[in-house]
Amino acid sequence: MIKALFFDIDGTLVSFKTHSVPASTVEALTAAHERGVRIFISTGRPAPLINNLDPIEHLIDGYITVNGAICTVGGETISRTPIDPEDVRTIISAADSWGIPTLIVGEDRATVHNHRPIVDRIFGQMLDIKGLDMHTSTEEMLSRPVYQLTPFFDEGQEAAVDPLLRHAESARWCPYFSDVISSDADKGRGMEIIAGHTGIELSECMAFGDGGNDISILRRAGTGVAMGNAGVTVKNAADYVTDSIDSDGVSRALRHFGIIA
Repeated sequence: MIKALFFDIDGTLVSFKTHSVPASTVEALTAAHERGVRIFISTGRPAPLINNLDPIEHLIDGYITVNGAICTVGGETISRTPIDPEDVRTIISAADSWGIPTLIVGEDRATVHNHRPIVDRIFGQMLDIKGLDMHTSTEEMLSRPVYQLTPFFDEGQEAAVDPLLRHAESARWCPYFSDVISSDADKGRGMEIIAGHTGIELSECMAFGDGGNDISILRRAGTGVAMGNAGVTVKNAADYVTDSIDSDGVSRALRHFGIIA
């Protein structure tokens, strides 16, 4: 029996085409919640940049944010896993040497280091992200715990930097950048933390995703569902592949498994 659903945002709950939650998904999650199924978000976005879930916000019981580095339930933060400061400096130094922009994520804000036009094109236009802090300096951000870095490394640059990291790992769900978090954090671990906190077994959890950073949670959930718009490696990590987000994939999967009628 499924008691909890975990959803990635971009490409899973929110369409890249419309930047909104499809009506079929809103209806399906409403029906599941009315049946007592708990709903959690599992995203690479930090909380300040989650600006696109208004139609379902009242249904959400908790959040795995920054790819598992921060977990909250009912407004209470139950887990924080920052990046080793030395690894933060390694990423920033590499970004500076290549002149590459990097998103720096703290607990309550996210700023851009080395701003370049590609940031506006990808974050602003493609992902419709709002809420970036344009005032806090890099120095101030680095004086506090950093939970995620998003450097606009290509795959070659990512491969060159990864061996230099002591206790951090990168995950790529977009060709333009990678997300770097602590080695102790990922979405699968975030689900384990929330499940333990709420008394839910992992076998009672179902997770949905479409990107490389969803693989850990798809594998650890009792049932992992890949969206039809996911890549091959993501689909191979799932127990079930549903339709794409723009073809009512969430609703169809919940009906397939009998979670809603």
